[in-house]
Amino acid sequence: MAQDATTGSAGPILDNSGNAIEILMPRPMAATVIEQLDRRFTLHRLWEADDADAFVAEHGTRIRGVATGGGTSGRIDKALIDALPGLEIVSSFGVGYDHVDAAHAGSKGIVVTNTPDVLTDEVADLALGLLLATLRKLPQADRYLREGRWLEKPFPLSPTLRERTIGILGYGRIGKAIAKRLDAFGVTVVYHGRREQPGSPHRYYADLEAMARDVDTLVVITPGGQGTEKLVDKRILEALGPEGVLINVARGSVVDEAALIEALRGGTILSAGLDVFEKEPQVPQALIDMEHVVLLPHVGSASVHTRNAMAQLVVDNLVAWFTGKAPLTPVAETPSPR
Repeated sequence: MAQDATTGSAGPILDNSGNAIEILMPRPMAATVIEQLDRRFTLHRLWEADDADAFVAEHGTRIRGVATGGGTSGRIDKALIDALPGLEIVSSFGVGYDHVDAAHAGSKGIVVTNTPDVLTDEVADLALGLLLATLRKLPQADRYLREGRWLEKPFPLSPTLRERTIGILGYGRIGKAIAKRLDAFGVTVVYHGRREQPGSPHRYYADLEAMARDVDTLVVITPGGQGTEKLVDKRILEALGPEGVLINVARGSVVDEAALIEALRGGTILSAGLDVFEKEPQVPQALIDMEHVVLLPHVGSASVHTRNAMAQLVVDNLVAWFTGKAPLTPVAETPSPR
């Protein structure tokens, strides 16, 4: 059993041999995460290794925890998990954890945690802001004024949120928070998810294409991963129709990006507001060149307040586990044994 070397303080957490427990961090994370983990553990910075595979081969047997921020270089796949035979917990930054093979981790008794709840309001706020910016063409209006074009003539009239029907793809914590905000705007809200949720004030659609046909705005906030890859494809975009607007604040993988570009070019849908992309931070030039879309650099939770709270939860999950407590936010595939 690990022990806290300085009970009631923030000193190192030791193993039974009196050594600080060893944690692996595949790529840089927030400074507050690194600073706190340095105080509590022996933190290995994998990105500083000349040969990452050789480093894991040499030190892997001593690694008991992983802190990851996701992305390609933060991927915790089956190979890495198998290379860490003493691994007990993966503490991941972000509510989405498709960069972690949670199913494989769970099969080996390894706990995976994420950072839900603390970012729900921030992402929901951003989703509403992106929806309004896309419909009312706020970035375009800003550019219009800055370019001096208002002196020549008024900015063209925009579409509106009024009388729209909004379909939410993904009715989890953030999806519900978005729906609640939309209710205040007096628009009709419906949803599609893996299952109907009893007690919801919003209509449920078991079939995504049927929902897309009945709405004119689709907000995507479903988790990423193989089960939702390219879920919003050509068929769904065609069902959304020529007045349709797509808002994606989930994962770029959920939308067939090539099909979306063609739908925007050909007028299959009206517009899109995107905070996520298939190969971030690379964004297709075709999207960048489109004047009628709004593009953001994956800033859904990117406020100082919320990112600090997410970072702290990464640390708190590791500290809780290695001081003998249950992890605070285990994911569904790896329920805590404590």
